[in-house]
Amino acid sequence: MRHLHHHHQLAPAQVRARSPAHADQPSQMQAQMPGGGMQYQPVHTHDHAHPHEHHHHDTLQVPGRDTHTLQLEAQILGRNQRIAERNRGWLAGRGILALNLMSSPGAGKTTLLERTLKDLQATMSIAVVEGDQETANDAKRIRATGARAVQVNTGTGCHLEADMLERAMTLLKPEPRSLLLIENVGNLVCPALFDLGERAKVVIFSVTEGEDKPLKYPHMFGAAEVMLLSKIDLMPHLRFRLDLAINNAHTVNPKLKIFPVSAYTGEGLDAWYDWLRTGLSACASVNAMHAMP
Repeated sequence: MRHLHHHHQLAPAQVRARSPAHADQPSQMQAQMPGGGMQYQPVHTHDHAHPHEHHHHDTLQVPGRDTHTLQLEAQILGRNQRIAERNRGWLAGRGILALNLMSSPGAGKTTLLERTLKDLQATMSIAVVEGDQETANDAKRIRATGARAVQVNTGTGCHLEADMLERAMTLLKPEPRSLLLIENVGNLVCPALFDLGERAKVVIFSVTEGEDKPLKYPHMFGAAEVMLLSKIDLMPHLRFRLDLAINNAHTVNPKLKIFPVSAYTGEGLDAWYDWLRTGLSACASVNAMHAMP
């Protein structure tokens, strides 16, 4: 029997991509970690006694991409979307503002999160889902601020998926009318393609990355509602043109809200915080309307 395994670098995707003949095999992909985190690890649940094909994330460049491959990708995205919609309904019903924070590695996501938590925790309830391939380092940094956080390790995976957020929320139990910040795996490609059920995607783009980054990764900047242009305190030491970077971002996404910020000096953060307060208030208001008789 010929079947196909879709690795996609994510363990849950591998489980979902198994052929119906393997549907009754138990998944060993997720393991509970000390401190409330989760680990996803790639496994094979068959004995390789029959011919099969391994589908990696780059199948567009390799022979063997056929109708079957496309069908599996559609199934993966379709299942993810269904779970994302379930997450969205659960969050909306509780008035929780969930934001999916995405960036390339080193853009300053975790530092911005730490600063945001320190500045806003006294006035609003905030919980954090941390996504990384390995280690629980970022969750430790977030917990050091006093915030509740769950670490999700994706193993070889390059992004979070909706079922990972669903399980993380089961552990985290974010409070009604609170802010849920989801730090995705550092990557400007895959995270843009997977809906987690969040209210909005926020892309963090640092001034050390070059003004043309939005043009190089248009899907990421096109999917985002907000762009935090981070590390602006470093601009005196760089040849970075702020106006050109903003123009490039708006070329890709004219509706993109852009906040130049520095987590180090605090410059620009008030506008970001105002946007968070407005969004949380809107979510809570919708929730209150649903609660009315």
